[in-house]
Amino acid sequence: MELMNSGKRQLLSKIASSDEHGENSPYFDGWKAYDNDPFHPTQNPHGVIQMGLAENQLPVDLIEEWIKKNPSASICTTEGLHAFKSTALYQDYHGLPEFRHAVAKLMAKSRGGRVSFDPDRIVMAGGGEMLMFCLADPGDGFLIPSPYYAAFDRDLGWRPRVRLLPVTCHSSNNFQITLEALEAAYQSARKANINVKGLILANPSNPLGTTLDTSTLRTLVTFINHKQIHLVCDEIYAATVFRGPSFLSVSEIIQEMECNRDLIHIVCSLSKDMGLPGFRVGIVYSYNDTVVNLGRKMSSFGLVSSQTQHLLASMLSDEEFVERFLSESARRLASRHDSFTKGLDQVGIKCLKSNAGLFCWMDLRHLLKEPTFEGEMGLWKVIISDVKLNVSPGSSFHCHEPGWFRVCFANMDDETVEVALRRIRVFVGKYKEVEVQVKKSWQRNLRLSFPTLMYDENMASSPRMMSPQSPLVRART
Repeated sequence: MELMNSGKRQLLSKIASSDEHGENSPYFDGWKAYDNDPFHPTQNPHGVIQMGLAENQLPVDLIEEWIKKNPSASICTTEGLHAFKSTALYQDYHGLPEFRHAVAKLMAKSRGGRVSFDPDRIVMAGGGEMLMFCLADPGDGFLIPSPYYAAFDRDLGWRPRVRLLPVTCHSSNNFQITLEALEAAYQSARKANINVKGLILANPSNPLGTTLDTSTLRTLVTFINHKQIHLVCDEIYAATVFRGPSFLSVSEIIQEMECNRDLIHIVCSLSKDMGLPGFRVGIVYSYNDTVVNLGRKMSSFGLVSSQTQHLLASMLSDEEFVERFLSESARRLASRHDSFTKGLDQVGIKCLKSNAGLFCWMDLRHLLKEPTFEGEMGLWKVIISDVKLNVSPGSSFHCHEPGWFRVCFANMDDETVEVALRRIRVFVGKYKEVEVQVKKSWQRNLRLSFPTLMYDENMASSPRMMSPQSPLVRART
C-alpha cells in the first residue's frame, strides 16, 4: 500500500489494500500446492492430485459428441457462420430470449418437471454476489448453516461487505439444520446489533453432498416468512443428485404453502449441472420484481457472451439430448461415488451419507493426533505435502468439529482415482504402523508423532522427515 509521507494518506481503496478476499485460507493454500506440483500420470506421477476442485468432468464426452453432431450451433464453423453478424453485434443485456427460455426448461427438467420457471425472471449474473448487492447493505448479516462452501466468504463478503452468520450443525444428526439452532443464531445476531437480512441455503449442500427434505424446507420458509427476511437458495448442484430421494427445490415448496414470494431467490448455473464452469454462466431467479429489474441493470457489468448464449441455447433446446445427458451424468456420478467411498471404507475411512454433489464429506477424526483444529491442520499438511492429495479441511468450511475433510471425486479419470486411493491405502497403513511404534515408544519413554513422517506411495522407501521446501510448510493461515 502506497502512502503519502506527510499525511499518511491511503492512495488505494479499502478493498485493494485489504486481505479480505479469502485467499489466506487452507482451502486456497491447497490449490496453490497443486499448482506448484500438479500430478500427471507420466510427466509427474508423484505430483499433487487435485481433489479440492468441485468439477464435473464425467459427462464431458457427451457434450463433445453433441457439438460434433451440431456444428451449426457455433458461429465459429462454416455451418454456423450465417449467425455470426447478428451474434457479434450488441445484444440486450437481458440475454438472448432463446437462451433464457432454454435455461428455464433446463431448470424445470432438473427439478423433475414438477415446477415451471418464467424466462422473464431469469437474470444472468454472478449469482450470490449480485443478490447481496440487491438485498443488503455493508454490515448486514445473513444466516448460513455450517459447514458451508469455503469461498462464500469471498463471494458474498469481499465486495458486498455482508456478514455471514454461521448456524452450527452437528455430526450427531448428520449436520442437519434445526429450528432451534437457527433461532439461536438469529437471536445472537440481534443481540450483537447485526441487522439480519436473510438466510442462505445451499441445496444440495456443498460440502456435505446432502439434500433438504420437504419438512425441513417448509420449516425454513416458515421461519424467514415469520421474520420477514430473505431466503437465498443456492441450487447450483440441483442436477447432480445421483440417488433418491429426488431433488426438492424451494420453488416447489412455495407452490404448496402461503408465504411472501418477494423474499424468495434462487441461484443456479451451468457450472456443475452441465459441467461447464469455464463458460461462466451464472443465473439468478427471483420472485421479486424489483430484484429482477435491478439485477438486469447490474448484469450489464458481467454479461455472458452472446456466442456462449447462442451455442447453449441450441444445446439446451435439444430436449432429447438434455434428458440423456442428465440421466447419464447422474449414473456416472453414482458409480464414481460408490467406487470411491467403497475404496475409502476398505481402509476404515467413513463418509457422511450423501446423494448429490461432486464430493464426499470424509471423516478422518480417528486419524487426528489430537481432537483440535491444530490437530486437523497437522493432518492436512501431511496429506497434501506427503500423501500429495489436495483435500480441503473442514475448518475452511467453518465446520465446528475438527477432523472432517471435503474430497472431490468427479474431476478426474478412473486411473487417477485409483492412484489417489492407492496413496490413501499406503498412508493409512503407515499410520497404523506408526501407531504401533508409538505404543511401543511410550513403553520406552520415547516420543514419536506420525505427522512428522513422510513415505513413498509404493512403500519402496522408509519414512523420512518432511522437506522444508514442501508447499505445506509454507501454507499458513
